[in-house]
Amino acid sequence: MRITFIGSGNVATHMAAALKNAGHSILQVYSPNMHNAAMLAYHVGAEAISDMKDMNAEADLYIVSVKDDAIETVVQHLSAFNKLIVHTSGATSLNTLSVHTQNAGVFYPLQTFSKQKKVSFWSVPLCIEGASEEITQQLFELAHTISNNVYRVSSDQRKILHLAAVFACNFPNYLYHVSQQLLAQHQLDFDLLKPLINETADKIQSALPVDVQTGPAIRNDEQTMQAHINLLDNNPFLQNLYLLMSEGIMKMEKN
Repeated sequence: MRITFIGSGNVATHMAAALKNAGHSILQVYSPNMHNAAMLAYHVGAEAISDMKDMNAEADLYIVSVKDDAIETVVQHLSAFNKLIVHTSGATSLNTLSVHTQNAGVFYPLQTFSKQKKVSFWSVPLCIEGASEEITQQLFELAHTISNNVYRVSSDQRKILHLAAVFACNFPNYLYHVSQQLLAQHQLDFDLLKPLINETADKIQSALPVDVQTGPAIRNDEQTMQAHINLLDNNPFLQNLYLLMSEGIMKMEKN
């Protein structure tokens, strides 16, 4: 399949490489920043462009991997080609595309990506949605060339999935940062926590989170929790965060 990427960020970088390795042809990479476009284009053997007017109309598929608020503007331009257009957003409805073209779909990878870290795309869940059954099937076939985990997920389901991903990924990473800062203030190394973090993540591979919850809140250990709160006297924000999350843990119920 001949594919053009609109966007050169983390998602586009990993997805373009996976598709290239699977034997697909990446025709062009667009970014308003020519340097960024050229960097990705070089790695996937594509043409780099920084002006939408230079977009090749001969691609079979246009993958829009830009900020959510820019998706519709891009699609309005691409719809004139009358080719299949998909976006990679977790929070944007298929309708954002389908109001401009019926050749529309969603190709959402449920993973956190960084350009500096390699990810095996075969293990990345790909969430597929098409404006028609024919498009959905086409995207399924494409997805299976780069991933072993392909799911049909509606726009409404995908919004919940994206929200859950924020709780499961973005928020814990922020809490890692909080932990690192607390340790650094007392000349302690964040590496001390890494085995604990790894063990916690490993447990939920075979059990539900509620079944492996530990710590003072789940034990209702008020004395320890109060001691922790006292240690945060100079940071009311973290005190409130500690109390709020502890309250949530104490209210955890097994289904």
